[in-house]
Amino acid sequence: MKPAHLLCCLAICVSIGLSGCEIFPTSGPANLEIRGGQRDPGSLPYGLVKVTPGVIEILAKETVKLSATFGDERPPKEIRFGIGDVVGVTLFEAGSGGLFIPSEAGVRPGNFVTFPNQSVDANGYITIPYAPPIQTKGRTPPEVQRSIVEALKNRAIEPQVIVTLVEQRTSMISVLGDVNSPARFPANAAGEHLLDAITRAGGPKSQGFDEWVTLERAGRRATVPFGAVVYEPANNIYVHPNDTIYIYREPQTFLAFGALGFGGQDSGAQKPFDAWHITLAEAVAKSGGLKNDLADPGAVFLYRGETRRVAEMLGVDCAAFDGPIIPVVYLVNFRDPAGFFFAKEFAMRNKDVIYVSNSLSVETAKAMTYFRLVVGTVNDPIVAAQNALIIKNLLNTTTSTVAAVAGGASASP
Repeated sequence: MKPAHLLCCLAICVSIGLSGCEIFPTSGPANLEIRGGQRDPGSLPYGLVKVTPGVIEILAKETVKLSATFGDERPPKEIRFGIGDVVGVTLFEAGSGGLFIPSEAGVRPGNFVTFPNQSVDANGYITIPYAPPIQTKGRTPPEVQRSIVEALKNRAIEPQVIVTLVEQRTSMISVLGDVNSPARFPANAAGEHLLDAITRAGGPKSQGFDEWVTLERAGRRATVPFGAVVYEPANNIYVHPNDTIYIYREPQTFLAFGALGFGGQDSGAQKPFDAWHITLAEAVAKSGGLKNDLADPGAVFLYRGETRRVAEMLGVDCAAFDGPIIPVVYLVNFRDPAGFFFAKEFAMRNKDVIYVSNSLSVETAKAMTYFRLVVGTVNDPIVAAQNALIIKNLLNTTTSTVAAVAGGASASP
């Protein structure tokens, strides 16, 4: 091979390895292209984060926990009356001959009278004879009892009152969606956990790892996998009156592209978790592992959107980003033996994207093959002119790529 041809070949190889030249087919960007950052000003910017124990620790703390959203570690203190609740009132007097108890002995056993059950009216009141309307809405039975005694103490003989909730119609819990028996039932004054309420509705219809639980309370809402409620006590919080629990089925999946096995496939694939929680190591294994003849083990990337607060905690400069969600590319080096431990602890999220770059040697082999084609057709003047233009462009690309990668090397992990 002539020295000029060799020089062109090396130029092509360097250009391919550094810039991921568009002349040759490939499944995505090259390793150094992702590490070096984006040179196209019209492209979407992203933050590059190398996975370390500190990164894993930060992400582990940022998983959604219902206790963090609602702050409920104790059951509701009491059940309060609401409009429509049916209330029972029994009044006792210290002796006969009072306001409600006849003076004739033996007419009735005991010195008490039970009033007919009544609903809390639209204005939030109940009615007691010889007393003004009693405010009941939003109050507990002892509070209503004291109001009745206060209203009758100057007319009845040392009155005492027992107020009971006969039929609960407002302090309800609703469980609906993908459960066996959707229901709306009264809240338990003794307190019950989220799983208790779901059990009262018959439990999920499926095995559970594809199920999600949404809890809505007082205008706040949070969603976690059903498995997170089962296995993490911080999510099995106490339910409160008027909570709405919605169970729905949505299989968790991730996308995998690049130099992965894919179970015999030659392109990307969408893979289900088939569990409520998997790690990056498990996701790579489910995708067939790294292809021994293509993959660069030092170029395993995971694409995900993180909140601005989390991105800043990870060390991403968010000044160039608009909006609350920051595109982040995580890098795991499987050439490093510790990289497998990192991948084993790195939790996947629904709709994550995994990409594995081709090895530089694979791209170089493509370049060599192409160069042999260039040399073989050099006698054709038209093809030779086209090849000369291609090589010129490759040389120009090499220069710009080397400068860009060198400039971005200090920012890459």
